[in-house]
Parts: sequence; structure tokens; C-alpha cells
Amino acid sequence: MRPASAPGAASTSTSPPPTVADYLAEWAEAHAATVKPKTLAGYRHDIDHYIVPRIGRMRLQALRPAVVSRLYRDLAEHGGRDGRALSATTVSHIHRTLRKALADAVDIEQLLAANPAARSKRPRRRAAEPRQVWTVGQLAAFLAAARSHRLFAFYRLAAYTGARRGELLYLRWPAVDLDAAEVTFSGSTAVVRSRRVEGTTKGGRSRTVSLDRDTVTVLREHQRQQAEERLATGTAWNDTGGLVFTSRWGEPLYPDTVTALMTKLINAHNKPLTPPARQLPHARLHDLRHLHATTLLLAGVPVHVVAARLGHADPAVTLRVYAHVLREHAAGVGDIFARAVHNSR
Repeated sequence: MRPASAPGAASTSTSPPPTVADYLAEWAEAHAATVKPKTLAGYRHDIDHYIVPRIGRMRLQALRPAVVSRLYRDLAEHGGRDGRALSATTVSHIHRTLRKALADAVDIEQLLAANPAARSKRPRRRAAEPRQVWTVGQLAAFLAAARSHRLFAFYRLAAYTGARRGELLYLRWPAVDLDAAEVTFSGSTAVVRSRRVEGTTKGGRSRTVSLDRDTVTVLREHQRQQAEERLATGTAWNDTGGLVFTSRWGEPLYPDTVTALMTKLINAHNKPLTPPARQLPHARLHDLRHLHATTLLLAGVPVHVVAARLGHADPAVTLRVYAHVLREHAAGVGDIFARAVHNSR
């Protein structure tokens, strides 16, 4: 695209000024080789489903903060399926996409003098706090129900490391040091346009996480079981570069597979021939990560240690996400200080 003329200067371009749709299509294409496939898919989804249908025909230079604010308000009220409200989280994601695209229009393409999205107003939202769906006792009940499944080790590792689903599905055996009781997460798996793709971790950096003795034992058993499956499958085995978690034939697992399986395992626990005394509430796979984090924080593990274990680039992220846990943990701190002073007398 040709840069816009400076304010007050005569334009020498004969091409029509770009519309919002023209610019965003070119911007997304330019980013195809520089961002993760899942990130690019998110950009395109926001552009195609929410932004272009509403303001795509406008001239790019005609965008004003009030127009962008009105876009967000309309999306929040009627942007969902069948004209229903769109969640604040989705509106914020759309805002980040548009703000980044328009920032490039200012700083790189020089098509705009200022970023209208940066000065726009979004509907107010309350930051959602992660729910602790299960107690550690309920986690133990779930793992006991899952123990007989060939992918039991997946859920054990998810719960005992706090790793993300995509990180676990990317994991290779060379990154698992059972003698040192450590595992290194260096990549992630996602699905983009029905295709399984691999890339870096969410933070773009690898991290090494310690394992407890029993989890090491579970992984050794899983490794032995996988070797037996490979031997039984013979030449039909799909060599996938040493993936820790695969199908019975060595094929990579899709993320939705382990998510759906968790629901089936919970239902199997709740509806046997003799129902359990206490049924498990429904929980998402990602809730195992939240349970891992909250359990460590309530046990007094320092925030920066938990942040490193979860793969948060900055402990401030952990502080923000789990502020409610830290408030609960700090409830009795005043009494601790008072007792220390009293006992020193």
C-alpha cells in the first residue's frame, strides 16, 4: 500500500484510498510467515467474522475512535450468534487484533497519523477469576478412575505439572529425563483449520519442570506400554519423532481427543453399576492447570516459582490471574506477625 499524504499536502497517488477490509486483508497476509498459525487464524477470524462485516467498507483514513468504540459496543450487545451478546473476553480479543493492525498502519505503512483503536473505549468488563472446580480429593478420585486407561499418564502429568494441553501433546521422550525426574516443555500443538500444527510454547520459551517420584513411575510404565504397542503394531506403527502421547498406532493425538476423553472418564466415574458416594462435577482439562497452581500457592510456594512452573513469562501474570488465591492465603498473615512479636517478649 502507498503511504498516505501528509496532512495538508496534495496527493500524488492515482489509486483509490484503501478501505478497512483492503488494509486488513493485506495486513493479515503480511503476517502469515511471522506469527504462529494459531495466532494468524485468530487474527483472520476476528477480521472476517466481526470487523469487516461491520466497518470493512469504510475508508481506512475515515476511522475515528468513536467509530471503533461504537463497533465494540455493537459487538458486545449483538455480536454473538443469532444477535446475542458477545462475551467481554471475545470483544477484548477483537480489540487487540484491530489495535495491532492499526498500529502497523501508523508506524510501518504510515497510512494513518494516529491509531483510533488505541483511543477507543470498550465496554467495561470484570476480570474473571479461575474457578477451582475440584478439590485435591476430587482430583485423586478422577485419577483413580482414569488409571486403567492407556492415556492415564497424560492426565497425571497434566495435573502434577500444570502444563498446557498443547505442551503435553507436543512432548517428546528425549525431553523427559526420568533419572533426573524432570521434563522440559519446549513446544506446543494446536489445531488450525482442522489441521494439527506445532509451534513454540505460548510464551515462546522452553521450561524444565521437576517431577515427583510417583509421576516418574507412571511415565516409566507408560513408556513400557508404548513400546509394547509399537512392537505389536510392527510396520504399521507411525513414527512421529518420539511423541510421548500417541494413538495405539503411533499417530499424533488431536487436542480435542484428550479433552473429550476427560469428559468420558468423569461420566464413567459418575455412572457405574454402583454409583459413587460423591460424584465428580464436570471439569475442563485446563482446570487441572488451575488446580495445580492454586494448590501450590495455598501451600506457600513463592509466586515466582509457581510462575516459572506454569510458563508465565512474568510473575505479574500469576499475581493477576491468581490474586483471589493470594488474598485467601494472606488472610491470617496479621495474626502470624502479632504472634511473632508476642512470643519475643
